[in-house]
Amino acid sequence: MDRRRLFTIAAAAAVPAAALHLPTPQPATGQTTMSDRSTADSGRAAASVSNIVLVHGAFADGAGWRGVYDALTARGLRVSIVQNPLTSFADDVAATRRVLHRQDGPAILVGHSYGGSVITEAGVDPKVAGLVYVAAFAPEPGQSTLDQYAEVPPPPNFVPEEQPDGFAFLNREKFRAGFAADMSEPDAAFLRDSQVPIAMAALRAKVTVAAWKSKPSWYVVATEDGAIAPELLRRTARRIGATTTEVTGSHVVFATQPRAVAAVIEAAAIEAAALGALKPAR
Repeated sequence: MDRRRLFTIAAAAAVPAAALHLPTPQPATGQTTMSDRSTADSGRAAASVSNIVLVHGAFADGAGWRGVYDALTARGLRVSIVQNPLTSFADDVAATRRVLHRQDGPAILVGHSYGGSVITEAGVDPKVAGLVYVAAFAPEPGQSTLDQYAEVPPPPNFVPEEQPDGFAFLNREKFRAGFAADMSEPDAAFLRDSQVPIAMAALRAKVTVAAWKSKPSWYVVATEDGAIAPELLRRTARRIGATTTEVTGSHVVFATQPRAVAAVIEAAAIEAAALGALKPAR
C-alpha cells in the first residue's frame, strides 16, 4: 500500500460539536466519504480495530470531538475521549495513557494540534495499533511542539498570550480568524470565552520517543488552518510517511467537518488491522 497516497475531501457543511448550536451534520462531498470506506456495515467491526481514543489540543477540551464521536459510534466503534489537563506535557501524556489502559483491545489513537505531540509520546503503548494526526504536530525525538514552528512560522492571527503564571490564552480579537474561522461568530465566540489555558512549558517540552516511527499513521490536513500553516501540516505528513487526507476547514476541522475526519479515522481502523498494526521502525 502506498503510505503517501493522497485523498482529497472537499467538505461541504460546517458542523460543530454538540455543545454548539449549529445545523445537523451533512455528509462531506468529494472523492472519499465514510460510506465509501466500508462496504459491509455489519462486518466492519470484526475486520478493524474497534477502539478509538481521541486526544484534544491546547485552548480547548474534549467536548469538541462530539461530532466525530457521534459519527464513529454510529458505525459501531467504541470511542473514548481524553481530557487533557494542559498543566504539563507529562500530565497530558499520563492522561492519555490512563484512557488507553482502559481499552479492551487495540486502539487507534487520534490527536489534534498539540494533541499530536501527546500521541507521538503516548502512542508507543502496545495497545496502539495506529495514529491519526488531525491538523497536528508530530515531533521528532528531542523536539518540542513549539520547535516545529521553526520550519514554518504560525499564521499571523494565531496569537497565544502567556500570563504571569506561565499559562496562555489565545488573543481575544484574533481568536476566530486564527482558530475557528469556519464557525459562526456566536459559536466561535463561545469557544473563545470557554478556552482552556495551557501551560507554555507543555509546548516547550521535548518528546522522548516518536510513535509514528513504529506505528502506521494517517494525517488530516486542514486546508484553511489559521493556527498551523497548511504547508507545515503537509510537510509534517510527508515527513512521518502518513497516509494523507486534505479537508477544507479551519484549525478546528474536527469540529466543523466531523464526518470527513471520522471517515479518515474509520479508514485507519480498517487499514491498521490489515497492516498487522505495526510498520518497521526507522
